[in-house]
Amino acid sequence: MTVWEVFRQERKGQPFQHAGALTAPDERFAEEYAREQYGRRGESVALWVVPREAVHEVDEFPDELQRNYHRVDGYPLKEKLREARARAGTG
Repeated sequence: MTVWEVFRQERKGQPFQHAGALTAPDERFAEEYAREQYGRRGESVALWVVPREAVHEVDEFPDELQRNYHRVDGYPLKEKLREARARAGTG
């Protein structure tokens, strides 16, 4: 038996979201189980059924330039505005 991950799309144009997992002996049964479980009541317009072994985690994002785009205090714009006003003679 293989574990299959199911992703569903609720409406056209929306992103797919993980719906759950199911166990089936092959792809054909996994597809039918997914249709029955996640599409029978019309709550999905499309399904992706993927063997769990095919899903890979990406956990390292190298930052060669060492820039921090996720600063808590946001982009440091106040200092740049102060410098620009000083150069313009308005600050």
